[in-house]
Amino acid sequence: MKTSYRVLFMGCSALALAGCGPDEISSPGTGGDVIINNPAPTPAPTPTPTPTQTVSAASGCPTISDAQGLTDEGTISGPTGQYRICAMPARFNTSSTLPYIEGLLYRMPGRVDVGTDGGPTASAADTNVTLSIEPGAMVYASGAAFLMVNRGNQIDAEGTAERPIIFTSRDNVLGLNSDSSSGQWGGVVLGGRAPVTDCIAPGATPGTTGCERQVEGAAQPALFGGATPGDSSGSMKFVQIRYSGFVLSGDNELQSLTTGGSGSGTVLENIMSYNSSDDGVEFFGGRVNVKRLIVVGAEDDSIDTDTGVKANLQQVIAIQRQGAGDTIIEADSTNGLEEQTPRQNTIISNAVFQHRNASASQAIRIRGAADYTIANTVVVADSGVPCIRVDQPETLRAAGAGADEAGPVRFESTVLDCASAFRDGSGGVTAAQVQARFDAGSNNIADFINTLGMLFINGSNESGASAFNATSLGSFFENLAYVGAVRDENDGWFTQWTCNSSAVSFGNDNTGNCASLPIY
Repeated sequence: MKTSYRVLFMGCSALALAGCGPDEISSPGTGGDVIINNPAPTPAPTPTPTPTQTVSAASGCPTISDAQGLTDEGTISGPTGQYRICAMPARFNTSSTLPYIEGLLYRMPGRVDVGTDGGPTASAADTNVTLSIEPGAMVYASGAAFLMVNRGNQIDAEGTAERPIIFTSRDNVLGLNSDSSSGQWGGVVLGGRAPVTDCIAPGATPGTTGCERQVEGAAQPALFGGATPGDSSGSMKFVQIRYSGFVLSGDNELQSLTTGGSGSGTVLENIMSYNSSDDGVEFFGGRVNVKRLIVVGAEDDSIDTDTGVKANLQQVIAIQRQGAGDTIIEADSTNGLEEQTPRQNTIISNAVFQHRNASASQAIRIRGAADYTIANTVVVADSGVPCIRVDQPETLRAAGAGADEAGPVRFESTVLDCASAFRDGSGGVTAAQVQARFDAGSNNIADFINTLGMLFINGSNESGASAFNATSLGSFFENLAYVGAVRDENDGWFTQWTCNSSAVSFGNDNTGNCASLPIY
């Protein structure tokens, strides 16, 4: 990685600055004084070692409300101890709770459904099943296994900072994983009834109950979509999802967290995706709100948004492993369906993006007529990779030029530390046009020099950048009054519930190395 501390531009006048689609979804001006700053680099903390303490297997599996119950499959041993294996039923037909029990792991034996799909419209036939998972509980799987929360049903997985809920792989339990391990099980899928586009039914009207999509690669139907923007798929807080992305069929693979038509009633906070072999998270349609999202080591895109999603994200850290991954952001696709509504409109504020793959073509790619806003964000790309690419003229057109068109891509208080800030895109969009959009925003800097500590904590240059009041972007956003994801070394929102790897350490106060299970 290039040297972090070089030049701070101070007292400058404001510059006149400022996804895969269905054809390829493989987952559902400076001025003023120049001041030289050369502070000592912030030392990386020593990674938390694998615990020497070990656990003993629980004596048995708990009784749950679902009639099928949990299956006691004996024990499994790894570096952190011995655990009782309690296999989930293939389908939860009754609302059930998976309690935290020391020395016990829950196993997904294959695709595990929460309730039965109730279709695009709520009705008396809905199963209304909620799967609750207590803080500290750990769930593992292997191969094609994944968790499917069906429409009309919910998940209640609310961990705590001290005891996050962990979804991981069998190899993680056995201690077989390295820092490059990935793709060892499916992931978590939330299906909902909020509007989507790119319907599977010919002639269906996008954004209506007739427009549904299928979770890709699922052997049995796993549908999502409808016309209920406020639908809820439940709540996930303080959750780690590790080593996901198993190829379900052909080139179709899941990512750590997939939402399909999830509505604004769904609560997603403090989510960490680690080493997904596909995207870190992918949002297909619906209304998605996420506070405090961390994506580490995704081997395709860190954040992929598609098929008409309206998404709001604040406090985001996305860091690639060295030499792995495609883009940090991929927004929508070019597939002939760009004029369908709802049109994607994604807004991200207070983020740090660390792109670290020299073979990639860009760090951020926005296309398919998607509406997109990036505010209060630091983008860093190594080895000559351009920061931003925009494809197709319609992605840059004015508000109202098309149905549900919010206007061209927008940047506010976004700073770029890349060898080249912009590059040409497809459809005749030039780097100069992208720069013009960037310059149209406020307090943007295209030749910024990052002073980030630990890859994501604001240093002097970030603290000196002018912030944008994010509340003007919508009621979801808070005015954090700084650029970047973490204000300073005293801001510890990322502590405790995260895990560490060679890609990035989040300090010593957390669950330890991602390759090891925590011991609570």
